[in-house]
Order: sequence, then structure tokens, then C-alpha cells
Amino acid sequence: MMPIFKIQKHKLLVLTLFFTVFSFAQKNTNTWKAQIALGVNSPSQSGFVEGFESKSVNLPTVNAGFQYMFKRQLGAKLDFGFNRFSNGDNSPDFKINYTRINAQIVFDPTESIGFLPERIGLVVHSGPGYSFVKPLGDFSDNNVSFLNLMAGLEVHYALSQYMSLYTDVSYILGFGTDFDPIIEGFGSFNGNLMTITFGITFSLSGCQYC
Repeated sequence: MMPIFKIQKHKLLVLTLFFTVFSFAQKNTNTWKAQIALGVNSPSQSGFVEGFESKSVNLPTVNAGFQYMFKRQLGAKLDFGFNRFSNGDNSPDFKINYTRINAQIVFDPTESIGFLPERIGLVVHSGPGYSFVKPLGDFSDNNVSFLNLMAGLEVHYALSQYMSLYTDVSYILGFGTDFDPIIEGFGSFNGNLMTITFGITFSLSGCQYC
């Protein structure tokens, strides 16, 4: 009886350790997420020198980033955005590549909002960054760069615990200075930008706060 009892006791100890370690690992799963999205952009006309203006809606906008949630509702993300816009009908020809990188605070108020459907979530994000503007074609030397402040709202639809589809509406406030001399602004841009994108968010290392 004693050997059998010892064997059973050892098995019980192993099982207990296994479930303890497994539960601990699940509880401490890192909450890293990745995002990728495509959409459109609309630059403010005040960001161009006189005589230049862009289309009101432009393609493409591409956003990508990594997000880490410190707590269930609070986190941070580092994200990158590429935008292209071009001249409107009554403007000289130009195309501009607008690239930005931002470090943002992320807040998820979903649990505090009782009336949302089960699979719908909201995420608010905001933070500082830097914008790089590169005109193409005849004005390719008129590059500018400046600080920005970005804020936006994401609406998520959960496909699973690990993945969601989302749309994001964001506004990027540019802190560019006036062009001096003004010829540096021909074909370039130093204003604000609005973006609307549609994309996917997926967990990189588990699902504690998905």
C-alpha cells in the first residue's frame, strides 16, 4: 500500500504543479497587439501655399503599429502612418508623401459603457509624434518636417478572443512653421490631416485583455 500511495502522491504533486504553472502563465500573459489598416486622408487646405490645393479625399493611407496594455483599460502604442495626397482640379500638379510616427496613450472605455453590443468595443488614442513631408516630381526639394499631435477613436468588432476588425477616425494636428521663403512651400504641406482607416487588430502573445 505504501509504494502505491507514494506513487499517487507524486502524481498528485506533479498535476498540482502543472496546473499552478499553467494558471500563472495564463494570468501573466503579455498583452501585446499589432494593428494594420488601410484608408483615406483629407489634408487641411490651409497647409498649402496660395494657389495650391489638394483633393478633399485622397488614397492611400496606411497605418501600422504595436500596442501594449498596462491594464485592462489603459495602454500605449507606437504606430507609423503613410499618406499620399495630390492636387485638386484648380491647382498646379503635385503629389506629396506624408509620413508620421507617433507614441500614443490608449484608453479602452468599453466596460464602462453598458449599452454597447457584446462584440463591439471602443478605443481612444492620443499622443505626440513627428511628421515628414516629401513632395514628388518638380517640387521634390521642398521637404519639411514638424511635430504633431494625434488623436482618434477606434470602433472594434471582435471576430474572436485574438482578433478584431476595426475602423479608426483620427486627426493629426501639425505644428509646422510658415514657409520661409514662400517658394519652399510650393508643392509642399505643413498643415493638419484627417484620416479614416479600416483594419485588423490581432494578439501577438495571448489574450488576457483582448
